[in-house]
Amino acid sequence: MTKIHPTAIVDPKAQIDASVEIGAYSVIGPNVVIGARTVIGPHVVIDGHTTIGCDNRFFQFSSIGGAPQDKKYAGEPTRLEIGDRNLVREFCTFNVGTVQDVGVTRLGNDNWIMAYVHLAHDCQVGNHTIFANNAQLAGHVEVGDWVILGGFSNVHQFCKIGPHAMLGMSTSLTQDVPPFVILNGNPAAAHGVNTEGLKRRGFSREHIGTIRNAYKLIYKSGLTLEEAKQALAAEEGKVADGADSLKLMREFLETTTRGIVR
Repeated sequence: MTKIHPTAIVDPKAQIDASVEIGAYSVIGPNVVIGARTVIGPHVVIDGHTTIGCDNRFFQFSSIGGAPQDKKYAGEPTRLEIGDRNLVREFCTFNVGTVQDVGVTRLGNDNWIMAYVHLAHDCQVGNHTIFANNAQLAGHVEVGDWVILGGFSNVHQFCKIGPHAMLGMSTSLTQDVPPFVILNGNPAAAHGVNTEGLKRRGFSREHIGTIRNAYKLIYKSGLTLEEAKQALAAEEGKVADGADSLKLMREFLETTTRGIVR
């Protein structure tokens, strides 16, 4: 049977797998779905149209699936979707989406979310990310796979952060971040490629070299952004290892709407 503490309040309409654990004084709303082996700690509130996958763990005092902090929100049945194997530490707040965007806030799989992190409405977060303490996302932010956000970093609404990028502690981000790039500061400034992270994830020396050369084209060559995109496209057919990463960087530059930190 589901291990529900007697002081927890679970709406009978909620869909809770039999292997789920729910701690003392937690509150689960009627439109919540929780998958197998997920552990909900004490004093956690999960509300809204929220779907949570398998093998997640939520520590105490988090608020999950609450209404968005958006004056236009009028109670529409928007959603929050959380994948599998995520760890969510104390005092995190994840809000549902809004009808002005896709209507759903998403957190993927295998993410490590530390204390006091805020995921605002309509954010789309990928897999294998790390959000250090007090990392904050405004609404409509997109975060790619393997991104790391340092403690107290904050991201302006509608920004995009490409896969494998990294924000240092207390970074204030108001523009998009291309894949693989390290940023720091307020205002944010680029400081090279996330080389150490790529090594840990099994990227070859040659592949990393290709990415570093691409970074130089964007940031060190004096090319305009349009010229840098053309240079990246020309390089894609020349490299033996890393053409897919060059394509990823070029396509990111082609789709940015806020411009990149440069």
